[in-house]
Amino acid sequence: MPKQQRVEIWHRTTCGNSRGALDLIRQAGIEPEVVDYINNPPDKARLRQAIAAAGLRVRDALRSKEPAYAEQGLDDPALSDDALLDAMVATPILINRPFVFTAKGVRLCRPPETVLELL
Repeated sequence: MPKQQRVEIWHRTTCGNSRGALDLIRQAGIEPEVVDYINNPPDKARLRQAIAAAGLRVRDALRSKEPAYAEQGLDDPALSDDALLDAMVATPILINRPFVFTAKGVRLCRPPETVLELL
């Protein structure tokens, strides 16, 4: 019997993309480590690493439609990546989702089918 691969998903139950990715992982016969990143946000170093490993810019990982984005003035192009990461760690609802981690890499799985590249 093959060893099951370790899969981690930064999940939010209210997000359709997150639920879709989680369903696809489970349909592949894998029970992932589900991380409620709102209540257990990553630290700044882990967030920076995840974004880089997914091939994204920090700004690409921000949820710009969240009210907190405008309230915190995060649309200011002069803000550094460090400032954006600090805002995301302090207000984790600003982290786009779902990030999925496997031995094959890291992806922001929007749309959810992107997760299939990792399984």
